[in-house]
Formats: sequence, structure tokens, C-alpha cells
Amino acid sequence: MRAEGIKTVRRILCVFPRYTSSFGTFEHAYPLTDGVKAFMPPQGLLLIAAYLPENWPVRFVDENLRPATAEDFEWADAVFVSGMHIQRQQMNDICHRAHDHDLVVAIGGPSVSACPDYYPSFDYLHVGELGDATNELIKRLAHDTSRPDEQVVLKTIDRLPMTEFPLPAYELAETKKYFLGSIQFSSGCPYQCEFCDIPGLYGRNPRLKSPQQIIAELDKLRACGATDTVYFVDDNFIGNRKAASELLPHLIEWQKRTGYVTRLACEATLNIAKRPEILEKMREAYFVTIFVGIETPDPDALKAMHKDQNMMVPILEGVRTINSFGMEVVSGIIMGLDTDKPQTGDALLSFVEESRIPLLTINLLQALPKTPLWDRLEKAGRLIDDEGRDSNVEFLLPYEDVVSSWRKCMEVAYEPKKLFARYLHQCNYTYANRIKVPVSPEMKSWANIRRGLIMLRNIFWKVGVLGDYKRVFWRFALGRLKRGDIEGLISATLVAHHLITFARAASSGRQNASNYSIRLREASVPAE
Repeated sequence: MRAEGIKTVRRILCVFPRYTSSFGTFEHAYPLTDGVKAFMPPQGLLLIAAYLPENWPVRFVDENLRPATAEDFEWADAVFVSGMHIQRQQMNDICHRAHDHDLVVAIGGPSVSACPDYYPSFDYLHVGELGDATNELIKRLAHDTSRPDEQVVLKTIDRLPMTEFPLPAYELAETKKYFLGSIQFSSGCPYQCEFCDIPGLYGRNPRLKSPQQIIAELDKLRACGATDTVYFVDDNFIGNRKAASELLPHLIEWQKRTGYVTRLACEATLNIAKRPEILEKMREAYFVTIFVGIETPDPDALKAMHKDQNMMVPILEGVRTINSFGMEVVSGIIMGLDTDKPQTGDALLSFVEESRIPLLTINLLQALPKTPLWDRLEKAGRLIDDEGRDSNVEFLLPYEDVVSSWRKCMEVAYEPKKLFARYLHQCNYTYANRIKVPVSPEMKSWANIRRGLIMLRNIFWKVGVLGDYKRVFWRFALGRLKRGDIEGLISATLVAHHLITFARAASSGRQNASNYSIRLREASVPAE
């Protein structure tokens, strides 16, 4: 469903801001690919673009690919912006540039919905999800595109059911230039982890699309060129286990129909390890990665943050169970918790070695608005507004000690020899458990073979010849080549190179210690 009944024509410029360099955007892997320039197509803006009246021309610019130009702004009647906290500085910059052209600018998305005060210069603030606030914004712009005398805040009260969402306008995005495709099945999470703002923003009762919508979106993504890996951006893929179970047979049939050329990935809570029937269906649907918010291996810390779902199964056992179904675990880790001790960093490094998880996003604790953590720390007077720090939390341990421990963990965990050893384990004991997919005509096509050869050439030259960890790389690469595991060689090396490069910058103090850091940096992912 899209907005209807609007006769006035407005030209809308949707601008997605650059990312500040971060652990999870994989920008250091891009030079090893066949032309990737950005992380994922932004679901929010592409959904809004599809929802706008059909007679409204829309132009979409992702500034991770190229900057919005003067010609783009001169074309537009209004500008829409959306993004996350890490893009705050860049969103405000887009607003100022649009105002230079005397354009009205509206902002929506997770950051402004949580922190409207971050965006004082925008003309319209769209707070909340797609719904009545969206319709009101469209109505106002249809009537008048001049800038209002003062900022207007529109809050969604009546959300549009997700079953009525239009297919995101993937056709506006250069999907082949993204590291991953993206798709959303549900919104919200039933759990109430102390540090997480998802229940406060989107609710505890997950809202859902239908399986038919998901298949239609996957078909559209394929038609638009996104055929490698598609990431379910849901906050918790099994937030509604019954719905996830009902979706999976549709995904299995879709994979059979399209030849298993697309790998799937998602986020889920660790208690998915207690659901082998779901994991088996995910294996059949060719899910290859699950991001799990492990947060900490310390049971006392998990109890304190109300992450009881991580204690339904021993953590290492849960990781191995997921691995046994062919799915690699990616883990979120938090340092700076009230339960942390001086030896917490060493315990974390021991967990990394024992779990054999290659990729762990290790962040300092950050208190976000609309979370129980924020409320507790605000009451205790432990929130700090200092842009020179990597966290807004007054830790119980000395701040410099926590940052130093974080830097050490980044340095040691992503030392090339250790990292490639963990990837070797994944190749032998996780990837080997994946279903054997048929070699479809699409996989055997010259275009696909050429892509693989380009990536191999880039990897061999930039890592194997020019890299400073070439001996470690060649030991891994030759082993994969002997086994004929070209896919394992490419996928592991792409991610490993990013992790190694980023971790070196982090351990030397050249990167923020939190994806949510209030220590704003200039966006260092260039717009080409």
C-alpha cells in the first residue's frame, strides 16, 4: 500500500548519509571485491520512497556511493533523510546543504525517533515507524513545500500494519555495489535487555510481514541485482518463533526455485540453539550466518543486564550447536559493564579462543535513551556528556583502564594468525555442515566466474603480495585451494582483512570504542 489521493506533484530527494568508519561496515574489504562500495541498501528510505504517492518522482542518493550534488538539490522540492546514531553528524550536514538551496528537510528513522534533540535544524521530525505521521508529512508537503517557521514534530500513533508495507524501492539503489542485500521480516523484540532500545522504539510484540511479502521482496532484490547474501535486519529473527517457523518452508522453496545462489543471514538470540527444528529449516533455507548478542560470557553480568535468554543453554554449547547446522556465529560483546573486573579482558580473550568465533563486535557500553540502562544511570548521576569520551557511562572501573582493556582485546583477538586459525576451524567444522547446493547455470555463468576471478586477483595481490601478514594468509589460502574451497577462501579473507585493518586502527586509538560513541568523528568512509 502507498499513499493515495494526492494530486499535487512533488519531487523528493532521499539522501542516505555516509557511515563513520566502524567495525560492522566492512569498508576495508571493499577493495578486495569486484566493485562493492557500500554496506547495505537502507531499508527505511527505500520503504518511504515506495510509499510516496505514485505520481511523485523520487531520486535516491546513498552518500556512501556518491555525494548528493547541487544538481540533485536543485531538482528537488523536498529532502528526506534517515539514519542511525553513528550517522548523526552526516545527517545534520545533509540538512545544512539542503537549506543552502532553501529546501524543506524531513528526517526519520531510529536515531531521530530515539533522540529528537540531536536534530535541531531539520524542518520536520518524523518520530516512529511508518504510519499516520508519514501520511501527515506527505499531506503537508503536498500542500506547501516552503520551510515552516519553526520545527514540526510528527509522531506516529497509528502504525501501518507491516502486511500493508509496499515492496521497498530497491530499483532506486545500485544493489550490485553493496556488500550485503537487506530485507526486513519483523519489527520489535519480546526481550527487555537493559541496554537495548528496541523494545522502547518498536515494542515487545514483534510485528510481521507475510511470507508472501518476503518472497516478493527476495524476487525483487534478485531482479535488481542483489544475488549474493541477503541479511534479515530484524532485531530478532525468532522474536516470534511460530512466524519464523512458518516463513522458513517458503524460503526453502524459493531457494530451490532460484538455484540456491543467495546466502541468507540474520540476527537472533542465543536461545535459538534450543530449537533444532528451526535450525534445521534454516540450514535447508541456506542461512549461513547468525549474529548473536552474546554480550559477555559472564553469567553474573548476563543476569544483571536481564539477558536471561542467553542462560537457557551454556554459551559455548549454544555456539557449537549453531555451528553444527552450518551457520557461523557472529557475536556482539560489551565491555564496561558494572560487573566487569580488572581481569574481564583476559576472560574475554579466553572466550574468543574457546568459542572459535571469528567475528566479534566488541564495544564499550553506551547508554541509549529509551532503555532501562539510561533510566538507571540517569537516576544514579552516572551519565556523562563529554564528546571527548568513547562512552557516556561513568564506569565503576577507571575509564582509561576500560579503554586500554578494549584496545588490548582488539589487538589480540584480531592478530592475523589467531584470526585465520579461527576461520580455518569454521571452514572445517562449520561451513562443512552446510547443505550441498546444486551448481546452477547462474553459478556456472561467465559473469559469475569472472567475479570470482576478479576477487581472487585482488586478494592475491593486495593481501598475498602487498600485505604484511602474507605468510599467515598463504598458509590458509593454500589449504583452501587444495580442498577446492574457493568460496571459503574468498569469504573468509574478505572479512578477515577488514577485521585486521580495523583492529589495528582501534588498538592504536584511531577508532571509536563504541558504535554509538558520542565522540563524533568525521565520516571516513568516502563517497566516491
